[in-house]
Amino acid sequence: MANRVVVVGGGAAGMIAAISAKRAGADVTILERNPRIGKKILATGNGRCNFTNIYADENYYYGRNPGFVRGALSAFTVNDTIRFFEQLGIEHKVEEKGKVFPMSDQASSILDVLLHEINDLEINVVCDCRVTGISKKGDSFSITTEKGETFTARSVIIATGGKAMPSTGSDGNGYDLAGKLGHRITEIFPALVQVMLEGPFFKRIEGVKIVGTAEVICNNRSMARDSGDILFANYGVSGPPILQISRKAAEFFHKGREVYIKITMMDMPEERLRNILNRRFDDLRNKRLDFSFVGFINKRLIPVVLQEAGIDDIKKPVSALSEKEKESITRILTDWRMKVRGTKSWPSAQVTAGGVDTGGIDENTMESKLVKGLFFAGEIMDIDGWCGGFNLQWAWSSGYIAGKYAALR
Repeated sequence: MANRVVVVGGGAAGMIAAISAKRAGADVTILERNPRIGKKILATGNGRCNFTNIYADENYYYGRNPGFVRGALSAFTVNDTIRFFEQLGIEHKVEEKGKVFPMSDQASSILDVLLHEINDLEINVVCDCRVTGISKKGDSFSITTEKGETFTARSVIIATGGKAMPSTGSDGNGYDLAGKLGHRITEIFPALVQVMLEGPFFKRIEGVKIVGTAEVICNNRSMARDSGDILFANYGVSGPPILQISRKAAEFFHKGREVYIKITMMDMPEERLRNILNRRFDDLRNKRLDFSFVGFINKRLIPVVLQEAGIDDIKKPVSALSEKEKESITRILTDWRMKVRGTKSWPSAQVTAGGVDTGGIDENTMESKLVKGLFFAGEIMDIDGWCGGFNLQWAWSSGYIAGKYAALR
């Protein structure tokens, strides 16, 4: 009789875990709380599904032990992922920063081929099924649901995701399930999320977008940085670089540390910037100070930047500027620091930081060290990656390995 594997959660990690287990000869059932499986996949990559990244390795992951990803990423590599989807019909293309997309530019393509494979393999899928308990007696697991149903299995894979994007069904339920089975849960918080900043001026510059560099500063040290489109909002800042560095900002903020976001609007050597500014100040010396920045920075930023530089009268003539004020303007344009007051909450986050402590999981099999036959896959664990396909690669790698070894139990 085939080994019965129950996968709790039908997201990216759960779907590939089920496919892997079934291909390895197991009888597989997916239990999904949503009306359908794979809902979150449709929201990835702005609807295009950036399904992996050619640079994925441990350097692009966070957690108490980021090196934990080595086992799964080396056993089911980026190339294995691309080949896996290629065999299901997905042609791929590589874009900037190593991001890999389906040639169709549709996240639905990834979900469609996964659903087709699950159907072809005759994997049992039970939707509208929220698991409330997992227990083990002897060699058998008993999985109970909110509706009072009971499923039995030789192996169980918890792939419930975290708490990010709760509209897709991620409510943190998996942490309760894992905790009751003896696993330690590290502190969880939103990651790949917009950052809220202190400052009275954000409503005035809401919607302004610049190309610049953003950094997380703690104890006057740079902890993370990225460049690209930075968007000002009424609460603080957003945009790809902000999402990328938000994990570090949130981490230090949750530790009670003073954290700042540093924005570099003019990414050039300070001496070059001084020369440009001095030339403008000479050429436009009889103009009003605020007007002298038209054509240099976004109009709506001008009054805020000048006031942040400590200049009270922003309408005075350029000729009235002191050397100290010129230096202050240069500093703001290259090193504008705003104190972090938190991040947006779970509905805005793309991923969860923290989770099931990886110290209690075998990195080569994804099996629990505490409960034999219990496996984990994806975001439920204390591993989160950079923006750009790294989190989906972790889902594919950890899910594939978990499914393979769950089938061998």
